[in-house]
Amino acid sequence: MSVLTYRDERLFMEDVALADIVSMIGSPCYVYSRRALTDAYRAFREALDVQRSLVCYAVKANGNLALLATLADLGAGFDIVSRGELERVLAAGGDPARVVFSGVGKTEGEMRRALELGIRCFNVESVAELARLDTIAGTLGVRAPVSLRVNPDVDAGTHHYIATGLKENKFGIPLAEAVACYREGSRYPHLSFVGIDCHIGSQLTDLRPFGDALDRVLPEVAGLRRAGVALTHVDVGGGLGVRYRDERPPTIAAYVALVRERLAAHGLQDLELILEPGRALVAAAGVLATRVEYIKETDAKRFAIVDAGMNDLIRPALYGAWQSVTAARRRVGPAREYDVVGPVCESADVFGRGRPLVIESGDILVIGEAGAYGFAMSSQYNARPRPAEVLVDGARFHVVRRRETYEDLMRGECVVRAGSRS
Repeated sequence: MSVLTYRDERLFMEDVALADIVSMIGSPCYVYSRRALTDAYRAFREALDVQRSLVCYAVKANGNLALLATLADLGAGFDIVSRGELERVLAAGGDPARVVFSGVGKTEGEMRRALELGIRCFNVESVAELARLDTIAGTLGVRAPVSLRVNPDVDAGTHHYIATGLKENKFGIPLAEAVACYREGSRYPHLSFVGIDCHIGSQLTDLRPFGDALDRVLPEVAGLRRAGVALTHVDVGGGLGVRYRDERPPTIAAYVALVRERLAAHGLQDLELILEPGRALVAAAGVLATRVEYIKETDAKRFAIVDAGMNDLIRPALYGAWQSVTAARRRVGPAREYDVVGPVCESADVFGRGRPLVIESGDILVIGEAGAYGFAMSSQYNARPRPAEVLVDGARFHVVRRRETYEDLMRGECVVRAGSRS
């Protein structure tokens, strides 16, 4: 990550030493770079150039208000999957007219709230959802803007937990069924069919699945246009991968060029292009800083036991994900291999195995590429308060979410004794 550099053997994010942040804020803590987030968003905008387009950040990757506000100020739209994410976007100053609402299980209340706010579009994922949205829009006296999320049955070549474009996945509408819905749009008097959406998965490191999906979807869009169904945008989702270890993901420019080439090949270059990047914007903008509590050696292993756990960062335990582990202070001496593990009572609580490090008890370790699906997927398992979040901005830093307290762990609960009256 370009915003991480060593100076005088200390690791800096932008112009702040990470060890200094930990000494003031405590450990563990998430630390994000405003510069990295801004640069990543601008890379998408520059690649899109003159293309009529909207970059909708996938809020599920990291919903911290400070990050959302940074993106809103840059002109980003937002891809949401719940009312909670919608309320976060509003609190951060985001424009509802630049929000697309995805997800397979939208409730009546979520639909109503989004319609009242006037969001940009609903990415509808089933015929049953179409019928419900039509009914709710009718009761409100409005027409709901709709984009059908189609399932192209394309193998994204990614972890099966984050693949979304195969016919056995719960996401999207089979392509033929979606085309029929567009052609029979008059059955839904309170819906406006304005676009088409296709998202095949996350952490894609090869452009071929993107191309395969477009090759299946865009001919149908062209056919709909000839039949008089005048869609105004195509949403190609997100999923562009990032480098965690030795992956070689496509550049943003190559990804955008592929999409534009396919649009032009089918005479659809006038359609507005919507992208939904999440990981590609925030993964490299964040790290998790954690302190080494103990060095433990056995006949079989050498462990660095840290104060962060799988409840703080679950990706290695859930997906078998590899993330870099770096010492915040560069020491002189021979490296030794450590399994970097946390205190949670699960054998899956491992951040990295056999990592070469020169460390002592009390040192700070930095787990990289943690800006996406880090804090967003954290929990209070083992009754562990969730960590603070910090935003670095040049030579300054700001606590953008305070560390939870032990009182926070029990907030909303109560004790009911046997025989008590309600």
